[in-house]
Amino acid sequence: MSLDLPDPLQRWRLLLGEAADPSLGAPQGELAAADAALEWLYGRDPERGERGERGGLGPSALSVPDWINTVHSLFPQEVIERLERDAVERYGIDEIVTSLDVLERIEPSESLLRAVLHTKHLMNPQVLAAARKLVAEVVRRIMEKLQTQVRQSFSGTRDRRRRSSQRIARNFDFRRTVRENLHRWDPQRRRLFLDKPVFVSRSRRHSERWDIVLLIDQSGSMVDSVIHSAVMAACLWNLPGMSTRLVAFDTAVVDLTADVADPVELLMKVQLGGGTDIAKAVAYAQSRISNPARSIVVLVSDFFEGGSEYELVRRVKALVESGVKVLGLAALDPQARPAFDRDMAARLVAAGAHVGAMTPGELAAWLAEKVRA
Repeated sequence: MSLDLPDPLQRWRLLLGEAADPSLGAPQGELAAADAALEWLYGRDPERGERGERGGLGPSALSVPDWINTVHSLFPQEVIERLERDAVERYGIDEIVTSLDVLERIEPSESLLRAVLHTKHLMNPQVLAAARKLVAEVVRRIMEKLQTQVRQSFSGTRDRRRRSSQRIARNFDFRRTVRENLHRWDPQRRRLFLDKPVFVSRSRRHSERWDIVLLIDQSGSMVDSVIHSAVMAACLWNLPGMSTRLVAFDTAVVDLTADVADPVELLMKVQLGGGTDIAKAVAYAQSRISNPARSIVVLVSDFFEGGSEYELVRRVKALVESGVKVLGLAALDPQARPAFDRDMAARLVAAGAHVGAMTPGELAAWLAEKVRA
């Protein structure tokens, strides 16, 4: 979500800068963040010194990646494009889009990954190759953590009726182990000595194939969701009995399933920004469902529909009535901080969808529960 349009006086304050504080007052909240981002860029203007204006502390308060992520979270697309163009062309802030040295020295992070995804269209081929290596390292770290969560969720239910010879932690039966070793309790030392730890077997969950369609809103505000959805799709790709399709959308729909096994390649093809036509994406998912009773559609979006709201609700309802399980995810980053159209979310719930905010690990657990049901 971008910053709500401020009233005329606040807009003048953002335009005039800190010098207007005595007359218009200092900005607060998101306006203060927007003002800091503008000051970070336009505070570099040498003509301000000639006019007797004093620069603020903006340039030292934000790193380049932080600034890029801030403007993408606060301003509409046309303003973002102008700010980025001014940063590169007017003020020469080209560390991200032209400097191999910065990309090779900077510590890979999710913050920097978001910045790369926002600016990759401005990079020359040599810098893009370096950026791809950075993306690969961040994705590797995310996948390493997420793959464990996915495997645990889909590893099968514990069957306490059958013991297992596989002595691994996730199969350890604590209660039965204590019960069967109580005769080895030492009251003087107040310790229980284990002679025979008990491990249980796991039942298989999948007898038929399940089809999972991930519909990912690729508007600028959904960058965290795009990143984690790409990695989640790759984790689900190799699970037995699972067929995963990943589709990105704005006002157009792009099927990225061919790149699901390579989340780096997938992310480098995503085009962030633009409008949103959720109904068109849901229609595409409908056209790819062959067995509704064994299908799950996960819609990752902020639910701000730029197309027909009526058509969106109608198609979600049709999916549910056909037997498809539909989940609407308002957030898909590790903090699960939701920012979404609650009215539309309520309408989708009334149509039979499940709507919530989940971390990637929680999504894996939800999918496993629905597959097991």
